[in-house]
Amino acid sequence: MNGSEIKTELHKLIDDQYDLSLLEAVHTLLKKASLDKTLQEKLSKRAMKSEADIKEGRLFSKEEVIKRTDLSMQ
Repeated sequence: MNGSEIKTELHKLIDDQYDLSLLEAVHTLLKKASLDKTLQEKLSKRAMKSEADIKEGRLFSKEEVIKRTDLSMQ
């Protein structure tokens, strides 16, 4: 089966399904997969930005981190 055939069959199976708990389980599974992909993309973008910042020397010293942390806790 190719992707299109699987989607078509899933649509039919879902349309014919009346068990709410099963529909909720499928919904949760598909939503989680979507969120995982979104989260992975966000984390990858952050990692790339962090690497670029490091290469460009955009860093904080230990003292700056401590100062910023202390200020944010007040």
